[in-house]
Amino acid sequence: MAKMKFDVLFEAEGSNTSKFRNNCTVHLRGAAPRTDDLPSDEGAYHGGDGTAPYPLAYFTSGLTTCIMTQLRAFSKRLGIDCPSFDVNCEARWQAEMEDRNAPYESKGVGFRLDIDIKGSASVEDKKRLIEAAAKGCFVEVIIKPGLIKHRLKVGDEWVALD
Repeated sequence: MAKMKFDVLFEAEGSNTSKFRNNCTVHLRGAAPRTDDLPSDEGAYHGGDGTAPYPLAYFTSGLTTCIMTQLRAFSKRLGIDCPSFDVNCEARWQAEMEDRNAPYESKGVGFRLDIDIKGSASVEDKKRLIEAAAKGCFVEVIIKPGLIKHRLKVGDEWVALD
């Protein structure tokens, strides 16, 4: 049987209205179109007024909620008991600059997703669910491979999956 394929297309337009305040309109195109306004701003460190979430807050939220969406969707498809779960994301970057007034270069250090799946599923089924969700998360698959680490809560311990 041939694999089914579908495209996911987002488009965005942004404008800077003052200082570091950015207004961005994001459109999901296709079968279930949607448009959202997602403004961003920076804090005083960059010279912003903090009138909206930082851009990296959207990114971190996007990664966290994307894996959550796939956990829910794939638990049903795989028949894995998953009545509820918690996900905590640690997103870490570094910036390096010659002096305070020079532009800095940033690099991604890594991301860690701690996933606590409630319910009666076995540890193996929970691992299988996390692996499937990671492969289905559109945000995760576009990030440099190996930069995201997953951990599953087993009892009181965190077990690394990667």
